[in-house]
Amino acid sequence: MIGHEKFNQSATYNIESNLINYIIADNHYQLQNVSQTRSRVMHRKYHNPKDLAISISIEAAELLEDFQWISSEEALIENKENIREEIAGVLIYSLLLCSDLGLDVKEIVEEKIVKNGKKYPVGDR
Repeated sequence: MIGHEKFNQSATYNIESNLINYIIADNHYQLQNVSQTRSRVMHRKYHNPKDLAISISIEAAELLEDFQWISSEEALIENKENIREEIAGVLIYSLLLCSDLGLDVKEIVEEKIVKNGKKYPVGDR
């Protein structure tokens, strides 16, 4: 393995781990706040796993629209605020779905990182 590839793999894993810890550090607080908002503002009866999964897909599609037909740089200049909002939508619906399914966000993200590391080892790139 070339030195920089080993460094990149390690750096990527550390960035992902730090990101997980940052996002998940107060996961229960975040989920509690999102759930309270959902109960207060949104219609909880429509928030079943199927509809939450559909909502994640819709928010992700809206995010893609911000990048359609232009470069990433142009998209970030022209659509930065909307990009932020769409990412937030994806995250909120994802957290709600995890909550409804009883999934531990930190656990499933860490498992996915390990699985991806095995599936796409640095040496195969």
